Amino acid sequence: MHRHGYRGRKLGRQRDQRRALLKGLATSLVMEESIETTLPKAKELVRYIEKLITKAKKSNLANRRAVIAGLSTQVAAVKLVDQIAPQLTGRTSGHVRVERTRLRVGDGAQMAIVEFVDELKPMPKAVKEAK
Repeated sequence: MHRHGYRGRKLGRQRDQRRALLKGLATSLVMEESIETTLPKAKELVRYIEKLITKAKKSNLANRRAVIAGLSTQVAAVKLVDQIAPQLTGRTSGHVRVERTRLRVGDGAQMAIVEFVDELKPMPKAVKEAK
């Protein structure tokens, strides 16, 4: 059978489990700003989070709701739209990087760190309260 037109990795999971996995990884990345996972999961996460960041940068009501739907928690969505996205406006794409780290001891899987390319500064409390 041919592979033409089949996009994305299955990651050994059914569709709903795969979607939940990506939501969880994206939420963790937004909250922690850097996570370590396996390389195939990291590469799929980049495709997923780049689209969410693009929507968060536009920051109208429809895009804000799309970001909330794309992440597991509303706290993470608010952080992405209000704190992280304004700091990434100088870039049109390539907001996150994947860096290979080590081989996992248990099964030898290639691990990778996913992090934002630009250094994110914590917002001052006065700005947070004003919003």
